[in-house]
Amino acid sequence: MAGYKSTAAALNAWICFEDEAGQGLRPPKGRTWGLIGMTPIVKVGSAGTKRVSVAGLIAFRPQRPDQVRLIFRTLVYHGRKNEPKGFAEEDYAVLLDAAHQQLDGPIVLVWDNINTHVSTRMAELIARRKWLTVYRLPTYAPELNPQEGVWSAMKSGLVNLAKRDIDQLLKTVKSRLRRLQYRPGTLAGFIAKTGLDLQPATPDPKAL
Repeated sequence: MAGYKSTAAALNAWICFEDEAGQGLRPPKGRTWGLIGMTPIVKVGSAGTKRVSVAGLIAFRPQRPDQVRLIFRTLVYHGRKNEPKGFAEEDYAVLLDAAHQQLDGPIVLVWDNINTHVSTRMAELIARRKWLTVYRLPTYAPELNPQEGVWSAMKSGLVNLAKRDIDQLLKTVKSRLRRLQYRPGTLAGFIAKTGLDLQPATPDPKAL
């Protein structure tokens, strides 16, 4: 993984950290105010397996710390027969193509080792995209991925929301993420929190 900075510097590429998250109708738990001895209760319609899945990436250039972007795609599982429950390889390809178009430059992608990221099909899709270079995070190291901060911020806004309909939940998730898209300082904070050394690396002359 250590070579992603020098690769990005050599290609003048965007570094993109990608990850996925999901949320069902049962909201995340959180703290709130209440009268002593009277615990507030929020009733939610959490029956079934309906779920909103999100795949997103934080994109930045170390030489331009003010340029931090958040790009995401959503997928809704309504519990219907033969409906996909999560992102497939082609869905990731759509996300990466959209990122490439919006960023208008090469991409150095850093992500984890889930099955769909390391499958033969995904390898084929990556090979077709000459503008894309991929590095993998160490196993069980979510703290190194700034996208985890995005999910934490997103879910903090869903605490105790009594969403009874999956489409209502989808609307709220999109609203939370769109707000973050307009807060590059917050996104930069998620990157800084990983503790990774993201200063521009000097390209290796042997790699040129």
